[in-house]
Amino acid sequence: MKKIFFIFLLLYLQVAFSQTADVVIKKIEPSSWDQFLRLIGLKGVIIIIGTLIFFYSYRNSVKLFSWIDEQTYGTRDYILKKFEIMFIEVDPQRITWALLFMSFGMGSLTFMFFAFIGKLYLAILLGIVMMIVGWKSPKPVVDFFENRRKKKYMLQMVDALNLMANGLRAGLTVPQSIGMVVDELPPPVSQEFNLVLQQAKIGVPLDEALENLKKRVYTEDNEMFVTSVNILRETGGNLAETFDTIVLVIRERVRLQLKIDTYVASGKIQAYIIGAMPFLMILMFGLGDPDYFPLLFETVLGILALIIICAMVSFGMWVIFKIIDIKV
Repeated sequence: MKKIFFIFLLLYLQVAFSQTADVVIKKIEPSSWDQFLRLIGLKGVIIIIGTLIFFYSYRNSVKLFSWIDEQTYGTRDYILKKFEIMFIEVDPQRITWALLFMSFGMGSLTFMFFAFIGKLYLAILLGIVMMIVGWKSPKPVVDFFENRRKKKYMLQMVDALNLMANGLRAGLTVPQSIGMVVDELPPPVSQEFNLVLQQAKIGVPLDEALENLKKRVYTEDNEMFVTSVNILRETGGNLAETFDTIVLVIRERVRLQLKIDTYVASGKIQAYIIGAMPFLMILMFGLGDPDYFPLLFETVLGILALIIICAMVSFGMWVIFKIIDIKV
């Protein structure tokens, strides 16, 4: 059914919008094709396409509604979950309105602006682009802030483990050492360790509270810390020396990561330059020739060329960022 749907849809779109396809089809079966079109007419073509879309949607209704739910309520729930992890309190209704504004609101405003100045084709194109960008951008933006917070947490883990090691050498217990971290260090490490203490106070076992910490902020350093505490509390051992070893590992990893970031920065600059070059050339040619912009933004071929340029630039930058994405 899926293959038949796409075959009929492609065939009718070619007939409706492509003169080349019409010529080719007429060369193959000129008489039968003309008779078929005269028989069903334009309304018949629309009815057939609508029927095929209906049956396809009906057959895949579960997947379709699951995808719609994931792209609407799923996005909101994802953002709320990430905000809860980052200790950000926000009303769910505000998230819903913000998502609607970023997608449909920005797309509508962009369309109305360019349509008002007489750029109808450009208004349609940029309106759709802004709607898609606004629809897809919230998750990457939230992930960016979560990763930035996670990096800050990793850097603070050195001070936290040093403080806990000194507390254990002074005779404090593990919960008391965690309390020192909460009192002495800034967020986010103090927030995470404070949540561990709060869970322990209401009856959650300490090993389970530490496992929850590892799930909230999953890093290799955090996994080493939680695993070492849970194992040594059961089997016995010198936690202070273990924390010193983890600190050395974290410092070496941070040093290596900073060294890699220095080399990766040149690759990012190249990606930005390559991505901006086509648009800078368009601006340069447009300023030199006043008739250049109307040909690019007000004709079908110009808009099609602009779409291809944006797609190729996006693909090129994606490839470069994949190459320079080095994980330590």
